[in-house]
Amino acid sequence: MEQGIRLRTTGGLALITTIVALFAAPTARAQYGGIQDNSFLIEEAYNQDPGVVQHINSFWRNWSSGDWLYAFTQEWPLGGVKHQLSYTVPVQDVNSALASAVGLGDIALHYRYQAVGGSSAKVAFAPRLSLLIPTGSWSDGLGTGGLGLQLGLPVSWTWSAHLVTHWNAGITHTFSAHDEAGDEAATNALNLGQSVVWLFMRRVNLLVETVYVHSQDVVSQGRTGASGALFVSPGVRWSHDFKSGLQIVPGIAFPIGVGPSRGEHAFLLYLSFEHPFRKVKS
Repeated sequence: MEQGIRLRTTGGLALITTIVALFAAPTARAQYGGIQDNSFLIEEAYNQDPGVVQHINSFWRNWSSGDWLYAFTQEWPLGGVKHQLSYTVPVQDVNSALASAVGLGDIALHYRYQAVGGSSAKVAFAPRLSLLIPTGSWSDGLGTGGLGLQLGLPVSWTWSAHLVTHWNAGITHTFSAHDEAGDEAATNALNLGQSVVWLFMRRVNLLVETVYVHSQDVVSQGRTGASGALFVSPGVRWSHDFKSGLQIVPGIAFPIGVGPSRGEHAFLLYLSFEHPFRKVKS
């Protein structure tokens, strides 16, 4: 994801790590043959069902700069629905005055706990803790260069049979981030998000997501600069369900920069595969 014109501008890398972690969050579920939830940028507060694994592909591209970010995520239930493990592997193309590169970004490992409710509850809450591993090259602008932790606090609220909302708050701390020149400093990023999902048809949903990130990036040794990014993203998702239990959910969205991101335009492609990997005793 972008901030300003390119991915690797002030605060941009903190924004990338935030979005990489969020790409791991959405879960696809069938409810009466349709889609219950399958968001793109906003985290839903539902863990995976027992015995069901999900494979998520997300691709973001900025129209003006040509920079892009691809993330692959797998989500696995740990025993029952209470505990979930997942990981996210990002590949990205970044360009800045000091670096231009394509390669592996910082890998994220996630644990999420279903504290309140679940997929059938009116209100659900599932806090998440993510470990951000500095696998991306900081000298090429592909990674932070330091270990990071992210806490996510997603809440899902079902208003009616046709309307669902999701609310997010989170914070990311990188212990020793680097810029392309090799300077180091600790950085923080705050993310807020909200979405409204209209269950327009059983297998077709319309949604609008809003994401805001206030982030820091290293500007010199021991010093950081702060900036913000705000995107409103209308989109559509639809499902293909099979008797085997496989559900395929494609989706597309068009993030629009507003406020501090005014003038930025992007598109987002989404593709999820969810299927049983073992039989669950009833």
